[in-house]
Amino acid sequence: MPRQGAGPDFIEALARGLEVIAAFRPGQPRMSLSQVAGATGLARPTARRILLTLEELGYVRSGEAGFELTPSVLELGVAYVQSMGLWDIARPHMERLVGRTNESSSVAQLDGSDVIYVARVAVPKLVTLSVRIGTRFPALQTSLGKVLLAGLPEDELARVLAVPSRSGVTPRWQPVREERDAALREVRARGWALTDEQLAPGIRSVAAPLRDGSGRVVAALNVNCHAAETSVERLLDAHLPLLLQTAGDISADMARVAAVPCPTVPCPTAPGPTVPGPSARQG
Repeated sequence: MPRQGAGPDFIEALARGLEVIAAFRPGQPRMSLSQVAGATGLARPTARRILLTLEELGYVRSGEAGFELTPSVLELGVAYVQSMGLWDIARPHMERLVGRTNESSSVAQLDGSDVIYVARVAVPKLVTLSVRIGTRFPALQTSLGKVLLAGLPEDELARVLAVPSRSGVTPRWQPVREERDAALREVRARGWALTDEQLAPGIRSVAAPLRDGSGRVVAALNVNCHAAETSVERLLDAHLPLLLQTAGDISADMARVAAVPCPTVPCPTAPGPTVPGPSARQG
């Protein structure tokens, strides 16, 4: 860790404190003052002041065997993990998927009876409808939406589909209820969904669910292509296996992030009994 920054806003004292924390490595959970000073290259008085400051903040404790970190240090790392959103987790997986298929990929979630795009890695291809983060389409006519709708309980599905679409798009496919229910049953049975120009001419895609640690469908991931360039057979034979693998990898990462324990911070010592004020005594 550089102790000298490149700009006037660099705080050397903060850098030194982080350097002391980083000095505690696997196999060396406890260190004497001399060991900390030697590992960091700091003068003993400086290392001592930093250790005592960290101890007062609850990140270090001292004993006869020297100094050691406390579980509160986990907060520094968990803050990053817990701040990660779906895009942060999915992005590297989506980039690899797009690199292998040379087709665009998106993640969407339900918003009423629409899907709304929350992540996208695109390749420059001409498509009928422009897609960007925040774009919404009627859910039932997209592969992403079919996956998300198929993951809903029956009563919630009816409630969601009763909400009017706010997409402004009139889809080509207008199924009756029996046809719609049969399509969603098929999605549930095979675990993925296909749409072939049901939303608009030229749009063909396949999607798979993204699940949290409990197995609940929280989003959907697709591979999207132009119907004139990619046949249904190629979409299913070449791209679908890669999509399913990627969806599984993203779901596993989401489950791992959700499973990271949130460290508890000791409550401050409770104050003594409070003497009621005049208004409290009168009331």
